[in-house]
This record gives sequence, structure tokens and C-alpha cells, in this order.
Amino acid sequence: MIIKRLSIFYILLFLLAAQSSLAEDGYRLWLRYDQIKDAGKLKDYRKNISALVVEGDSPTLQVIEKELNIGLSGLLGKAIPVTDKLPKKGAVVAGTPETSPLIRSLDIKSKLQEVGEEGYLLLSTSLNGKKVTAIAANTEVGVLYGAFHFLRLLQTQQDINNLAISNSPETKHRVLNHWDNLDRTVERGYAGFSLWDWHKLPDYIDPRYIDYARANASIGINGTVLTNVNANALVLTEPYLIKTKALADAFRPYGLKVFLTARFSAPMEIGGLKTADPLDPQVQAWWKEKADEIYSHIPDFGGFLVKADSEGQPGPHNYKRTHAEGANMLADAVAPHGGIVMWRAFVYSHEAPDDRAKQAYNEFKPLDGKFRDNVLLQVKNGAIDFQPREPFHPLFGAMPETPLMMEFQITQEYLGQGTHLAYLAPMWEEVLDADTYAKGEGSTVADVVDGSLDNHSLSAMAGVANIGTDRNWTGHPFGQANWYAFGRLAWNPYLSSEEIAEEWVRMTFSNEEAVVQDIKNMMLNSHEAVVNYMTPLGLHHIMGWSHHYGPGPWIKDKHRADWTSVYYHKADENGIGFDRTASGSDALSQYFPPVEEKFSDPKTTPEKYLLWFHHLPWDYKTESGRTLWDEMALRYQAGVDSVRQMQRTWDALEGSVDPERFRHVKEYLAIQESDAEWWRDAVLLYFQTFSKRPLPAGVEKPAHTLEYYMQLDPKFVPGI
Repeated sequence: MIIKRLSIFYILLFLLAAQSSLAEDGYRLWLRYDQIKDAGKLKDYRKNISALVVEGDSPTLQVIEKELNIGLSGLLGKAIPVTDKLPKKGAVVAGTPETSPLIRSLDIKSKLQEVGEEGYLLLSTSLNGKKVTAIAANTEVGVLYGAFHFLRLLQTQQDINNLAISNSPETKHRVLNHWDNLDRTVERGYAGFSLWDWHKLPDYIDPRYIDYARANASIGINGTVLTNVNANALVLTEPYLIKTKALADAFRPYGLKVFLTARFSAPMEIGGLKTADPLDPQVQAWWKEKADEIYSHIPDFGGFLVKADSEGQPGPHNYKRTHAEGANMLADAVAPHGGIVMWRAFVYSHEAPDDRAKQAYNEFKPLDGKFRDNVLLQVKNGAIDFQPREPFHPLFGAMPETPLMMEFQITQEYLGQGTHLAYLAPMWEEVLDADTYAKGEGSTVADVVDGSLDNHSLSAMAGVANIGTDRNWTGHPFGQANWYAFGRLAWNPYLSSEEIAEEWVRMTFSNEEAVVQDIKNMMLNSHEAVVNYMTPLGLHHIMGWSHHYGPGPWIKDKHRADWTSVYYHKADENGIGFDRTASGSDALSQYFPPVEEKFSDPKTTPEKYLLWFHHLPWDYKTESGRTLWDEMALRYQAGVDSVRQMQRTWDALEGSVDPERFRHVKEYLAIQESDAEWWRDAVLLYFQTFSKRPLPAGVEKPAHTLEYYMQLDPKFVPGI
């Protein structure tokens, strides 16, 4: 066994060396195990570590052994053989009390009880008089998460000589939502086609599937929804279930469960029934039989994600039933197998004339407490639709009897798509830290999401994936940071965006302090830059029609009013903004009184949400003392200036970043600068037709006329 393991080790070391000599294309993501140049406090550790001990031979333990072997050997720059016994010098020992006698011999039973099923311990301790680093957990997947945490400490050059770390996830289900269609196109996808090659499955398991699972495990993601929320019932048929099983089998060693989207009308489309009424006994029986069939292929199938009665998707309203009745039918079908249903709250009626921001609350608030115990209500971070900035959704805190899960959008549908640098963790942090006041001050959105506010054991966070077939996975090299940040926040929604950014930069680019600080500052300022050149001061939904790329504040007269820009900005000669106070749509009444009171007065409303809640005159005095028109124009200019600053910062990093990724980001920043100017010029020219005011000093003159910008049609935008 030892000889075999050593042979495997040298093969892996050769492959690692070969990979590091190739051009840097970003494929390795943040899992780069190149030798640490300046080891610092790791020098002594390198001397004292002579072996890796992973007892047991299950698929997950094999994954752990391989990852630690490659990681330790690459980072420490020396051969770290795998053995079955404790060596004479120090070792890394990984396992559970059940699989490893060495771990079992440690006095850590009470500590392990505290970390639960997926948590882990990282300990500097001794065994038989020898110094060891112990990676211990109650389950093998917990050991895997601990192994990745340990390697992250090495990658970021942390002191690992005196470890005493106990860590476990705050949320139970940490899920990527792939909006992937069965023809391999991706809705709102900007990084190529779908990873899932249904034609070649189940017979060919692309190595990329393994790397995908590995990357997710490294940041604690434990679920993946393979298919688009605009669902296709065919994925529930036997041929596709056989293919889905192959993916589930490949992902299982990494703790990654498979979920599917359930089309509500599937009993009619593939089952031959005449109805999909959730209260019809035949329909209920059909779903139970379908669930049994799925679980016969995939015993650990996670369950269903459902988009119903939204944007043309079928749902229980077709039969005059409630969302709770629809969700409960599916929940009953998967409950015997331990499955869950994630029911999306993104609904707005074709008939309702009310403010679209109010409709999800109006629909779901009365249903609180009427869902089965294995149903999660999946709520977007804001009440409209993944805008560059939105105040938190009023449903958070408003349904104490129902577990609510967060839905973030990692793919940048409204934030420049695949070519703009926009680090989204600050936006997500802003929402998670927001105080709902549901149970008094300090009742944050994060407290709702992790279940602690209302004592829910079922909790979850979902992210709409930005992953595709581009060699670097996400298209934009910095898009990787958003995948990484989502995983870290899903594990712990109380982490800071700055902490996450620093981890990612150190793991992805460099540990040199000057490089880390420059790139981190670019990232931390990037979201605000995008907001400024797109939708400052609470403006929202003024981007291009359908494709959502570029500015389109003039859009009107479409299929429905709330699919147009003029519906949201309501600009006229008197002013601009959407009045959601008691004198307007009264959407503010859906928040708890302290929030409603604060946001009802323009003077106490944070300016970042000003025009979200208020329609104000063009000469309204902002905090700076400038008029609203001047402030808005200068914000647009500030967005452009911020992109130019990012360009200068990045240019100064030439030679400190590998030439391939340096060039890639440099060229994308040039696109971003051009697009930011386009946004500034087009939007200000349009709103100037209402304000009748000149551009203030400091704002550059538009390059073209308003008519020019209104006629632009970006024909090549992907992912519609």
C-alpha cells in the first residue's frame, strides 16, 4: 500500500510541476498549490512535517488524501509521502474517530460534538510524543472541508504552528443554482455554454466535473441545481435521470448533492395526466412515484427547486391553489427520502397593478406557517430583480414560521455581465447586515437566513452560478472571486467582504503585501463604481431591454409596464424617483416600523436608496449641498473615474501578475471604461430632457447625441 501511494504521489507531483509551467489561464481558480516563496513562519513547519496519514479508503478519504498530498507537496516544495503509520517526525493526520484510530486516540470527543455533521477541528497537538497537525471531524465530508481550510491557511501564509480552530457552517444547504438548459445554453450565462454535456453522459465523466466538485467543496458548497428555473420537464424522464445519476456519483465524494428544477406541469407534459392540480390525488401520486424513481437512481438526491406562477411558468395558481399547496405537494413526495423543496418567491402578477416591489410580500406573507417542514422559501436579496443595488427584501423577518433562504445572483446579469469587474461581496454583505427589526434592533437578514432568529433548523443560501465552459470557468478572471465569495458567505454569512477578498487574492494572485492591497482595493471599490455609472442614488432597472446590457432609461411601451425603465424612474420635469412612501405605492409599510420610519423621510433615508423610495425634485438638496441633478451627474462621472483608477492600479501591477491574466483583465477594463462612459453619457442626456439643467463642472461632455445612444443595439450580447 505504501509503495503504491508513493508511486501515485510522484505522478501527482510531476503533473503539478508540469501544470505550473504552463501559461496561466485561470483554470486552477483559487486552488493554486505553487511553492510558497517566502515561507516566513512556515519554514519551521516545513522542516517538521514528514508525512501525511489518512487512514481508511472510502471515496471521500481518497479525495482528502489526494488533495492534501498535492497541496502540501506543492506549497511546501518537498515530497510529503502518504503512510499508514505515524512517522518518526511530525505529520498531518486527517480522519474521523470512526475511520482513524489516531484521531480516535485524541481527547476531542466533546469538541467534535460541538461542530456537528459538517464542521471540523484543526489542531496542533501530539500523538505518541510526536508533533502532529490533526484535521478531525465527525464525518468524512467534514474532514474534507477541514483539509481545504488547512490548505487555505498555508496558501495565505498564516501561522499554523499552534492551531486550535473549530469551524462549522452557519447554514445547512449551500447551493449553486445553474440556469442551464438541456441544449447547453445558459440563461444569463456569460462564461460559455453549460458544463453538463448530456450527450456524452453517463458514459463519459469529463474531468472538469471533478474539478467543479472539488472547487465547490473547497468553499463549502454542498448542493448544485443542474437545470434552469425556467424548467424543462424532460430532465425528470428516465434517460435524463440516468445521466443525472452519473453526475451525482461523480460529485458524491466531495459532499455535493444534486438537485433538479421541477416544472409544475410535468404530470401533464411527461406523465399523460390531464391536470397538474396539486390537490388532485392522481397528481399527488404521480409526483410521489416520480420522487421514488429519482431516489432509486440517486439515493442522496437533494430535492426540487421550483419557479411557479412567475414569468409564464406554470404553477398552482392555474388551478386556483396557493403556493403553499403547490409546494407542499412536492414536499410530501420527497419527504420520505429526506428531500427538500426550495420554492422561489420571485412572483409578480400579470393582473396586479400594484408596485412590483410589493407583490411577493403580498403573495407570501399570508402563507406564513402553512408550508411543510421540508420547504424553504427562496427569496431574492431585493424585491425587484438582482439590481446593482436594492434595499433588502421586506419578506426577510416577516415570515417567522417559515424558513427563508437567500437567493443571490453570482452571474452579473445587471452588473456589466461577463466583461465588468464587479466584486459582489460588499453588496451581499450590505444586505446580510441589514437590520430587519423583526424582533427588535439587531435582527439582521443574516440571522433570518441562518435560522437563528426564529430557531429554524432548516436553513439555506442559493447563488445563481456564473460558471460555464470558458477555460477560466467564469469568463472574467475576477468573476471567480464572486463564486468564491458566495461559498464563503453561504458557510458563514457574518464574514466581511474585505476578509474574503484578501483570502481570494492571496490564493489566486500573490501573497506580496503591496500586490494584495492594490488588488483588494480594486475589488472593494468596484461594486460602488458600477452602481455609480449605472444606477446611483437608488435608481433601478434602467438597463437595456431583454438582454439587460448597457443603458436604456427610455424604454417604454413593452408587454407590461413593470418590464420598462420609465415604470421605475418616473422622471418628469418635476423630478425623478419612485415614491414608495405612504403618499405613493406604500411599499414601505411592508417593513417593520423602525425601517419604515427611517426610509419614509428623504432626509433620513440613506442616499444610496434615495430614489428607490422617493420621487424628488431636480433641485432637491442632497447631503453634499448639491442639487439632486448635479449630485446624480457627478455620481455618474465618479463611476467612470473609478474605472479609470482601476486601470491605473492594474497597469502598475504589470510584472507582479502573470502576463496572461494581466492582459486579460487589462483588456476587460478597457471595455468597462468604454461602457461606463456609454452609461454616463446616455443616461444623463436622457434625464437632461426632463431636468432642463446643464451638466455641472467636472462632468465630461457626452461623445454623441441622445439619438445616437437610443439607436444602439448590442446584437452580440450572450445569455438572453
